[in-house]
Amino acid sequence: MKKIEIIDYQEIYHDDLKKISYEWLKKYGLLEPEDEKMLNNPKKIILDQGGFIFLAKYNEEIVGTVSLMKVDCYTFELVKIGVLEKYRGLNIGEILIRKAIDIARENKIKKIILFSNHILKYALDLYKRMGFKEVEFQDNKYKESDLKMEMIL
Repeated sequence: MKKIEIIDYQEIYHDDLKKISYEWLKKYGLLEPEDEKMLNNPKKIILDQGGFIFLAKYNEEIVGTVSLMKVDCYTFELVKIGVLEKYRGLNIGEILIRKAIDIARENKIKKIILFSNHILKYALDLYKRMGFKEVEFQDNKYKESDLKMEMIL
């Protein structure tokens, strides 16, 4: 079995990050201006603000991504979670989310939030299995989101 490696984002992977995110955002009709901002400026929007971006490498190809974007000192938002369609079913999404949760704990983050949409049934099932709970839908900055989840660490 081939090994899945989780690596830190570097600028040389910018096109991979965009490819992975655009694939699912376009497929489900969820692409919006906020996504464009993040995908075109991940260093400025996520990393320079104290966040993290991780990539899944499988067979020397970047096949998945997850980011933690800082909301405040104790809360981070899970964003840009995606795995290329041809690599789904290998638990890559779960491995990426687990990495994000581990990093959050290491950095003494108290809560991880995420915004999603009910049409992403597989993703929602994964979030629930990982320990996220649906909460009151508020403070939404995304037009295409219709639910909010959180995990208290």
